[in-house]
Amino acid sequence: MMTTNGAIAGRAGVRKPATRWPVLSAGVVSLVAAAESENVRAGGILLYEAGHEDSALANAGAAARAMDPSVMMTNPAGIVRLPGNQLYVGGQMILGRIDFDPDGNTTTSGGDGGNAMVPTPGPSLFISHRLDDRAAIGLGLYGNFGLGLDYDNDWVGRYVVQETSIVAASLQPTFAYRLTPQLSVGVGPRLVYGNFRTESAVNNDVGGATDVADGQMEYEDHDVAWGWSLGALFELDDFTRFGVAYTSKVDLDFDDRPDFRRLDNPLVAGAVQSVAVQRLGLGLRIPETVTASVFHQFSDEWAVMASLGWQNWSEFGDVAVELDTAGGTATLKADRHYQDTWHASLGAQRQIHRDLRWNLGIAYDSSAVEGRNRTLDNPMNEAWRLATGLNYQWDRSFDVSLNYTFVYLGDMDVDQTKNLSGQRVSGEYASAHLHVIGGGVRWQF
Repeated sequence: MMTTNGAIAGRAGVRKPATRWPVLSAGVVSLVAAAESENVRAGGILLYEAGHEDSALANAGAAARAMDPSVMMTNPAGIVRLPGNQLYVGGQMILGRIDFDPDGNTTTSGGDGGNAMVPTPGPSLFISHRLDDRAAIGLGLYGNFGLGLDYDNDWVGRYVVQETSIVAASLQPTFAYRLTPQLSVGVGPRLVYGNFRTESAVNNDVGGATDVADGQMEYEDHDVAWGWSLGALFELDDFTRFGVAYTSKVDLDFDDRPDFRRLDNPLVAGAVQSVAVQRLGLGLRIPETVTASVFHQFSDEWAVMASLGWQNWSEFGDVAVELDTAGGTATLKADRHYQDTWHASLGAQRQIHRDLRWNLGIAYDSSAVEGRNRTLDNPMNEAWRLATGLNYQWDRSFDVSLNYTFVYLGDMDVDQTKNLSGQRVSGEYASAHLHVIGGGVRWQF
């Protein structure tokens, strides 16, 4: 069990034994073995980081730790372990480098696009209230799904994308109930707001025209939809617990007309006339997920944890607007071939002082796309996470967390050709990576 600040401790009146290696080994080995037995493929734009302490553990143990109200995002059953009323306010900033290096196979002129990574802030808020010894309620407001890229306007891939963003934010009321002294369950309906925007250049230099400035295409729409989070938490004893959580798919439907500007070539203007007057419906399905976690405290100083997860990216949807013109015809929708993904993580916590806890985690996520299907508007790849952070207990009712995560995406080859026009962009994103810096405060009242 945790003290009021989440520090490692046993239940009142129960003295912690020095070690409990058999239980620890069984839990961790079972999760790692399950990960190794699969053809591991996970990743995407579903973030584990939301400014909470789990960020410092690379999501390890996220469905089992249950140390503050942010657990409702990873396992709604966990809030039943929290005493009294608790408020967690967090935030983070995502920075990084995503640079494209075109090769000789590229058929369009232009630059390399610069660093396309857009610095992205992300606030979060979670509050929990203990109703009685068996029930608790809570409310969470967070964003853990999104993508933002902004290339230079004159880069070689401008006819595919110049700017793009997908943003989703969730409002989640939560209820948790302790069925037995060991087993708790929780449910959290999610109201999700989503916004999709993309902008690209339109090539006016066709049909004999030369030195004509690029036109512009923009598409933007938003939607609201419902989803669900379900979870169970099993406390084997005072020192070991297992959690499993499920989040449902969320279907966001975008439906708007693309906006075209500066189509100065009559041939191009005529080609896009048919698609310009039609509403373009795009379906985005935020993937359903399953996460299983284990947490084990084996001394007064150390605890270890692990997670294994699955994400249903194969039903993500073809959320892309890619104008392709040739011979007086035009198309807008683009095919995206996503695949299901897997996640595995390991973490540790050390209570280095009565008031100071150190967190460390490592995680692997495989790619939601195979290399031949990678695109300029969403260059996803397998990802390694290295995370660390500190939690400081200011007093019995107030503590502060600071977290850092390094996300390494590696080298990503892209070779994208339009079917009608034959425009080809080929090259590599070399050593792409992200830095996630965040933290928050927890107040018990």
